[in-house]
Amino acid sequence: MPEMTQQTPAGGEGEQQPSQQAQEEMMDTTTTTAESEQPQRQEEEEGEGVREESPPLPEKHLAVTPGPRATRLQELFASTLKHTLDKINRDNFAACYPTVATRAPGTLEFVQRQMVGRLGTQCDKEFDSILQNRNVVAKLNELESLVSDAARRKAELGGGTEPPVPPHTLPAETVLAAHLAPHLASQQSQLNAKLQTVQSHNARLFTEIQEQRAEMEQLLAAVEAVLADVDGANELLDGVVEDLAQETRAVEVEMART
Repeated sequence: MPEMTQQTPAGGEGEQQPSQQAQEEMMDTTTTTAESEQPQRQEEEEGEGVREESPPLPEKHLAVTPGPRATRLQELFASTLKHTLDKINRDNFAACYPTVATRAPGTLEFVQRQMVGRLGTQCDKEFDSILQNRNVVAKLNELESLVSDAARRKAELGGGTEPPVPPHTLPAETVLAAHLAPHLASQQSQLNAKLQTVQSHNARLFTEIQEQRAEMEQLLAAVEAVLADVDGANELLDGVVEDLAQETRAVEVEMART
């Protein structure tokens, strides 16, 4: 019995020592957090004083108004974050630190609230940063406009009773033709432009050839007229050539005698 009495206090001291260490760690964490918040508050106060002395900044651009999808995304994030932070409640936190929960429940509850608040603030900042950097709201609004435009065009077309053909059921030739249609259309337009250029060039050449042929016919007609004049002159000379020859010989004979 004396031995059992001695072992029981020893066991109690063994349990008390870890609980005191855990409590000291929690108190150190709280003190460190308070100390880290104090310089931050001082910097914020100094920053507010500087902002009051500095000239007013230009107005910021107004944020894009979120549409239904962007609003639903923000609501879903808020509900998911709240559901996640609700898991870090006082009971679950106390289950992780049972000794501190028994000996210093107020400190543990303060740390739990501070942890949940910081985690929620940090998650909100990260989510807002992602929304701004990725321009999520504007893109979701653009998606809204595309969907509404598609619905409007479908309504304008009358919304036929026949359901659209799924693309995966189309034959390979149709799919290939659909993919090649834009390229072939551009090539066809280029070929049509080239054809029109060649046709206009050929028409211009044909006109020039016609003009050259008309000019050649005029020249041939002029040459033929000249040849006809020469032939007529030759015919006139045929009747007097003999007389001229006799006169020429007579003149030569007389000149020889003298």
